[in-house]
Amino acid sequence: MSRVEVIYLIPYFVSLLLALSVFVYTWSRRSAQGAAAFAWHTAGQSLWIAGFILELISIHLSEKMFWDGFQWVAGSVSLIAMPVFAVQYTEQRLKNPRTIFLLSFVVPVCFTVTLLFDHYLHLVFLNPRVIQGTSFLELAYDFTPMIYFYALYNYGVTLWALFIMIQKISRPHSLYRSQISIIAIGFAIPVLSTVFSLLDFPSAAQRDPTPFAMAIGNIIIAWGLFRFRLFEVVPIARDRVFEAMVEPVVILDKQNMIVDVNSSMLALLGKNENEVIGKSAKNVFEDFPIPIKMYTHVSYARTEATYELGGLNIHYELTVWPIYNARKEMVGRIYISHDITALKQLENELRKLNTELEDRVRARTWELADAYDTTLEGWARTLELRDKETEGHSRRVTDTTLKIAMAMGIKDDYLEQIRRGAILHDIGKMGIPDGILHKPGTLTDEERDIIRKHPQIAYDLLSPVPFLKKALEIPYCHHERWDGMGYPQGLKEHAIPMSARIFAIADVWDAISSDRPYNKAWSREKAVEYFIKEAGRHFDPRVVNVFLDLVEKGEI
Repeated sequence: MSRVEVIYLIPYFVSLLLALSVFVYTWSRRSAQGAAAFAWHTAGQSLWIAGFILELISIHLSEKMFWDGFQWVAGSVSLIAMPVFAVQYTEQRLKNPRTIFLLSFVVPVCFTVTLLFDHYLHLVFLNPRVIQGTSFLELAYDFTPMIYFYALYNYGVTLWALFIMIQKISRPHSLYRSQISIIAIGFAIPVLSTVFSLLDFPSAAQRDPTPFAMAIGNIIIAWGLFRFRLFEVVPIARDRVFEAMVEPVVILDKQNMIVDVNSSMLALLGKNENEVIGKSAKNVFEDFPIPIKMYTHVSYARTEATYELGGLNIHYELTVWPIYNARKEMVGRIYISHDITALKQLENELRKLNTELEDRVRARTWELADAYDTTLEGWARTLELRDKETEGHSRRVTDTTLKIAMAMGIKDDYLEQIRRGAILHDIGKMGIPDGILHKPGTLTDEERDIIRKHPQIAYDLLSPVPFLKKALEIPYCHHERWDGMGYPQGLKEHAIPMSARIFAIADVWDAISSDRPYNKAWSREKAVEYFIKEAGRHFDPRVVNVFLDLVEKGEI
């Protein structure tokens, strides 16, 4: 083979390499939707180009006729694969797709059989001959009606496949539109080039421009494989998703006529599509348990419906969404009915469980509160047994404190915490030595300082107990004074917790109104005068007013 002939063949080998590259790429992704059929299409192209090259370099007429027949068979492979790809990639719905696929073999197989016996029939190769081309001997023969028929069949199948794909260019996402456009152009270019061959009209020095057209088409498709991720991001047709939905779905137009319905809704209606599509929603859903007919004049809605079926309550959630066209005009509505029976049953079970848990927690809380209160009463009783002089003091001062607190509008949990704090108000004295606590005479300054530590002792003792966090205000702060001269923190006015301000009055009232070994009880008049005098100094004036009002009414 001369150098000129080799150079002449280079474009054809490049075309073959491109076709093979596209074949390898698509075959490696054959699990993707339509990729296997597309791989068969490019395999047919590769075989056709290989047959063209072998026919070109052959010398004898019989060899050239063989390889030309090989090209016809290879082209048939592409022809059969092309519509299969179009249907699979676009998920076009066909009636009896298996039958159509088998029928697509009839004409190509008949044409192939004709090729095999054309030596006797002369229906394809009429007047075959070899002529001198630019660089090689070329096969020439007259086109017969059989060739024209098969060519028209090719064009018909190809145009049908292109039509299926072009229909999907209306997809809303630009990526999918670009994918369809690239594939359609890649298909169309080689087909258009065959028109020149069929009319025996060479477009260049070469006899047949088809290999170059295939190369151009494959270049475009190869670019699309990488630019638009063909066979990597493959759309799933909306109609298949629509049909596959478990939820019953129906679509109405602006006139509330049913334009589409899925199998789940048909099963729920107990009707077939011919009885539903094109009919008025009002009539179709007249006795339907899901209230679709009530929402035919709204843009959006969400509601729940319940009906009885076989002794069971079935719950559905109906959602209505508007459908808009490209001009943002509402053209219809979609109604999606979601079965929420299991969710409702779960909600009921959870509600029962929560109620049971709340009852158990409430009962347990009462048990714990009762146990705490019993413990607190025990601590207070222990302190009274230790200090006989103040026997009954905790009970009396607690009652008085609660009366004042309730008169001030305090209630619920805070009132209960005040009660506990009042019971424990002197719990810190458990840390004071008996010699100081029971000393009959006057205390020294050092002993008085030790006595003044009992609020801090109470804080250290009770603060680790979360249950008593609020109650701790009284044991820790009941010796604070309104004028800031109290202890242990020297708090002033409203910095002193309200519970401690209330208790301070109740504590002093009990101390001066009760007989003690070292102090006789004051008269009521003297005690009242003392509180009036100390209001604004020792005590909160507002609390004093509430307290004295209770005293005047005889409630304390």
